[in-house]
Amino acid sequence: MRTYEIRADHDRTSIVVYQAYRPEIGRPAVERGRFGPPFSRTRMTWIKPSFLWLMARSDWARKPGQEMILAVRISREGWEEALSQAVPTHADRRLYRDGTEWRAAFKHARVHVQWDPERTLRGQPLDARSIQVGLSRHVIDRYADEWILDIQDMTPLARKIQRLLHDGASAKAGALVPRERVYPLDPELARRIGADV
Repeated sequence: MRTYEIRADHDRTSIVVYQAYRPEIGRPAVERGRFGPPFSRTRMTWIKPSFLWLMARSDWARKPGQEMILAVRISREGWEEALSQAVPTHADRRLYRDGTEWRAAFKHARVHVQWDPERTLRGQPLDARSIQVGLSRHVIDRYADEWILDIQDMTPLARKIQRLLHDGASAKAGALVPRERVYPLDPELARRIGADV
């Protein structure tokens, strides 16, 4: 496992990203297969292809406001369009000469990219990084209206895995985690987001 690589559930045309929401947003999204009110199109929304990272962040769908885990399948075309507009959330010396150059780019960024420690089944941080992609209000309409192919409720699965872990059945729990593999990136796109080439 390389440090900076995207690992995701993906196929030839789509990729799955995860989000955690309160039920008032999550339930209608699952029913319609699209986000609608009270989903906000005026603030940044973050999408993450790592299931275990979101489990650690949401405490297995137990944190207030994160009680529903959604698997949002979007087009690879949309995913890569987002990445092509992304600027990292910190001044990565591999990408920018100095802080001034990064600040100028970040000020106008429509999409943010952040690399956080990937997580184990039990939530421990790893050296490998997991990508988060923040979509600003300038691209949320594209995400909500054009890129989304399907929305599934993963909350029952998350709670089942967490119960198995609590009961000491780690192997059974691990077998239920959605399979993620390396997502192939064009070298130029990889360099833009600070991924290993």
